[in-house]
Amino acid sequence: MTDATSAARWRAGILAAVLIAGGGGYWLGQRGQSDAPTEAAGSGRKILYYYDPMFPNQKFDKPGKSPFMDMQLEPKYADEGSGAAPGVSVDPSARQSLGIRVVAAEMGSLAATFDVNGSIDFNQRDVAIVQARSGGFVERVYRLAPGDVIGAGAPIADLQLPEWGSAQTEYLSVKRLGKPDLTAAARQRLRLMGMPEAVISEVDRSGRTGGRLTVRAPIGGVVQTLNARAGVTLATGQTLAEISGLGTVWLNAALPEAQAGLVKIGQPATAKLTAFPGEIFTGRVIAILPTASTDSRTLTVRVELTNRGGRLRPGMFAVVALGGDAKPTLLVPSEAVIRTGTRSIVMLEKGDGRYHPAEVVAGREGGGKTEILQGLAPGEKVVASGQFLLDSEASLTGLTVRPLEPAQ
Repeated sequence: MTDATSAARWRAGILAAVLIAGGGGYWLGQRGQSDAPTEAAGSGRKILYYYDPMFPNQKFDKPGKSPFMDMQLEPKYADEGSGAAPGVSVDPSARQSLGIRVVAAEMGSLAATFDVNGSIDFNQRDVAIVQARSGGFVERVYRLAPGDVIGAGAPIADLQLPEWGSAQTEYLSVKRLGKPDLTAAARQRLRLMGMPEAVISEVDRSGRTGGRLTVRAPIGGVVQTLNARAGVTLATGQTLAEISGLGTVWLNAALPEAQAGLVKIGQPATAKLTAFPGEIFTGRVIAILPTASTDSRTLTVRVELTNRGGRLRPGMFAVVALGGDAKPTLLVPSEAVIRTGTRSIVMLEKGDGRYHPAEVVAGREGGGKTEILQGLAPGEKVVASGQFLLDSEASLTGLTVRPLEPAQ
């Protein structure tokens, strides 16, 4: 076979392939035109495209089985949404396949309380500072150390105060003069020096002076600091000890800032401590601190608890139940609310298998329910299952979301 003959056969083969491809393309184009959506048989309604209700964004040119789900494609008609009752229409036979469930909005109440974590702290309003009322020195310190729990009136240290001794001697000398006005002035001077009334009365009764004083705890509690040491010289106003009371304690609870509006000063609160299982401690909210934690985004709620027997110790962990009285409010299932990031939407059932989106203002959540503050009325029916498919279809058809009514 010559080269010319081979080249001729090669050109003939290419020409035949081109003719076959062109003829096949023409046949496919004619077949595609015949299968393109035109009108529904017997209805006269124009079909725009076919779609899978589970994936409404995907369009198909001809009917058949969905490549995504084991179900037939649904036709999209040109006149849908142009009637007197706009909305997304779903055939009754398709509702069960889509799993559409409708629930009526109804009045109810969410849980009145919610739990947060907290810890016990000292009551910073119940603090006693023990100071030297006059210059002198420490003779004796009783066996105490920081962290000891003492009762009210417990001795702390014995002080020798020379200034008190000389002032008492002057008082007795003035008293012997028998002039009541001078005696009263001298007695007042002893009070101004910080001398307890019991010490003055003892000097007045016995006629003997003494600059020795036993300093006692004014309240019962925990010794936080102890600066008194035997033999130490004291200056007027020097701090000897600091005592924190245990009659009441503070429970500092970490409240998420999203729930800050649910707690008010004066509300009751209950606490459960792991140290005392089965017991409930009751108190009230006395303060909500004005600053929020930048790390945890929480506010500190201060609850005051009565500490009977001194069992509640600072540092103990507690679970605090906060919240006020439950008030009636409009509720829908939480899954019915579609949160877009800028607003919240629900799908309303309008009857005759039609659905329409509506904007709402959502409030608190609890127990699978969401509070609706605005946008719904009691009795209106919302879609609680399958609403995302309906919302996608509403977006495709360009349905306008029902806006919020002006707040009353």
